[in-house]
Amino acid sequence: MVEAWYMDESQEDQRAPHRLRPNRPVSLEQLRRIGVAYRKLDADNYETDPCLKEIRRAENYSWMDIITIHKDKLPNYEEKIKTFYEEHLHLDDEIRYILDGSGYFDVRDKDDKWIRISMEKGDMITLPAGIYHRFTLDENNYVKAMRLFVGEPVWTAYNRPADDFPARKQYMKFLAEEAL
Repeated sequence: MVEAWYMDESQEDQRAPHRLRPNRPVSLEQLRRIGVAYRKLDADNYETDPCLKEIRRAENYSWMDIITIHKDKLPNYEEKIKTFYEEHLHLDDEIRYILDGSGYFDVRDKDDKWIRISMEKGDMITLPAGIYHRFTLDENNYVKAMRLFVGEPVWTAYNRPADDFPARKQYMKFLAEEAL
């Protein structure tokens, strides 16, 4: 099961866990309240998994690819790692399914605090359009992930500040309604 926690403010190695002391865990319900969806799937059988097939059908995830993030597999590795870790948002949901390895997605809560979500094999996460987030490998320095999209993939990341985009305004409205 996925684990999440509030992060410390340390600027040390981004791949470290960065837990507060004492640790402040974040539940799946807290993640749901900021629009983050989580599922656990059978990554060993992703090619034939009826559960994944049904999710793709129900959510209209018509396009997918697989990315391996490792220094021996990803061209411009160091540059990509820095880019993934810049705080940004997307105009569409970001859906990632970890097929092997592990890493962290960091998301901002309603009070603009960082929450670190530890992702490992079998974890699928959906980050809503308009949420500020970033990604990094953990200390294992390897992840293989499926990227899913509705329609054609759009890779554009808008670095913070990006508050004037309709997706961000819609997300902020969602947070306000969730707080009621």
